[in-house]
Amino acid sequence: MTTFTDILEKIKAYDTIIIHRHQRPDPDAIGSQCGLRELLRHNFPHKTIKATGVDEPTLTWLAQMDEVTDSDYQGALVIVTDTANRPRVDDARYNSGDFLIKIDHHPNDDVYGDIYHVDTKASSASEIVTNFALQKNLKLNAAAARLLYAGIVGDTGRFLYPATTSQTLHIAATLREFDFDFSAMARQMDSFSFKIAKLQGYVFDNLDVDDNGAARVTLTRDILEKFQVSDAESSAIVGTPGKIDLVQSWAIFVEQPEGHYRVRLRSKTAVINDIAKKHDGGGHPLASGANSYSLEENEQIYKEIQELLAN
Repeated sequence: MTTFTDILEKIKAYDTIIIHRHQRPDPDAIGSQCGLRELLRHNFPHKTIKATGVDEPTLTWLAQMDEVTDSDYQGALVIVTDTANRPRVDDARYNSGDFLIKIDHHPNDDVYGDIYHVDTKASSASEIVTNFALQKNLKLNAAAARLLYAGIVGDTGRFLYPATTSQTLHIAATLREFDFDFSAMARQMDSFSFKIAKLQGYVFDNLDVDDNGAARVTLTRDILEKFQVSDAESSAIVGTPGKIDLVQSWAIFVEQPEGHYRVRLRSKTAVINDIAKKHDGGGHPLASGANSYSLEENEQIYKEIQELLAN
């Protein structure tokens, strides 16, 4: 695995650096991508540092993307954060630069990039970026600290998930020393709209749970339209089934405009990313995503969760 020294040498060698992350971003995707952007801008003000991808409306309060032209990639260093596999990279031009670096914390099933740093023990890509800054004595500032802290909070479920380690807490404490509005961030990340509250009620009312704690719920296009919730906004209820003590592992099937289903898989203890890999997906042992292309495949995925818990 590539060292932080190798990454820093490449950063120093290029005048233009373009940073990508995964499609349908979460706080860690934005936090690691734009936190790295702010970190590099602060330490290398003479360089051109840009972040690219589709602006996610629910996360523009964190950061917004830059305008990146095709010509920007000529002779540029490209860094992709928080993205396990190539099909998920937001902005297909990530391969158009001179050199490519992958920085990630997901299982490295898709090895890409000229060099890569993948640490599956890290809670988040934002933790890795912060660790990179601290180990290589790069100066953090409030703008970078705010984004990286948000990324860590997002991917640890506010430090509740098993991936939270003593190093995670140490790094988070270091970031909290900087002057950003922590209270405003906490309120923003902990709040949701009234329509999401109503959708949570629908999830509780329509959740199937078996005797072993395998759970599922399906959000059809009609349901999303009824509650006026977008696919991206529906991610706010991904942890809802886990609030129930009986529920151990669960799947949320979200119908897409094209007719297939985006499958959000979560688990408290049983490893479910192997199921995700069987269905055009992947991710962490306890938090993964997959794709289903029929109602029959939905049933198969739920059956596999049931069998996992039964055994």
